[in-house]
Amino acid sequence: MNDQQGGVVIVTGGNRGIGAATCRGLAAQGYAVTINYRINKSQAEALAVEINTAGGRAVAIQCDVSIENEVVNLFEQTTQQLGPLTALVNNAGILETQIKVVDLTPDRIDRIFATNVRGSFLCAREAVRRMSNLCGGNGGGIVNVSSAAARLGSPDEYVDYAASKGAIDSMTIGLSKEVAAEGIRVNAVRPGFIDTEMHASGGEPDRLQRVRGSIPLGRGGEASEVANAIIWLLSPQSSYCTGTFIDVSGGR
Repeated sequence: MNDQQGGVVIVTGGNRGIGAATCRGLAAQGYAVTINYRINKSQAEALAVEINTAGGRAVAIQCDVSIENEVVNLFEQTTQQLGPLTALVNNAGILETQIKVVDLTPDRIDRIFATNVRGSFLCAREAVRRMSNLCGGNGGGIVNVSSAAARLGSPDEYVDYAASKGAIDSMTIGLSKEVAAEGIRVNAVRPGFIDTEMHASGGEPDRLQRVRGSIPLGRGGEASEVANAIIWLLSPQSSYCTGTFIDVSGGR
């Protein structure tokens, strides 16, 4: 199993929030980083410049993870530009405006699950095809970014999002057992209320202020705190962990 620091990693949704913090942290550990983005090219390219200027290696590659041929291209371009893949961070995810289940539409459900579930499966598939020792790879690691919502359900707000992250939890458990003997470890982090731009997507940019009282630690988390858990799960220090979940949720 390839558990040495450094290597080549793809971080989906790597241009902002938890993804960007993870890209910075992994680059500092010696990884060559693919910063995947769907729309915001300038943001992703600025992060790549930042990492390269600091002495790291990074490229920005566009890909909608819900589209199979774009995912395949993302992985092929990464190998061509940076070298053989050794790690994947399945971070890309979306949510939409707060809503109750009674008001959900099929289109919204499909959009959430296309990115959050299908996208994560497609990326995991391509990673295994490249890292598995049965496919000529040298092993590696996958970290899925789930959510505390998978445990808590997000009633009155994002039950569809929570359900999509529940699927990620199940995928993490099953895939970790499926590829353990192939040199690949699969783990997950479950962030809670983290101070990122994502809350604006749900229509409440100041959501952390409203919910702070429900968090045992009394504050929202920082993207870097989630990134630190991801980085640990890809490091030699976690070499006996697979199918493991780290909750980064302030005690919720």
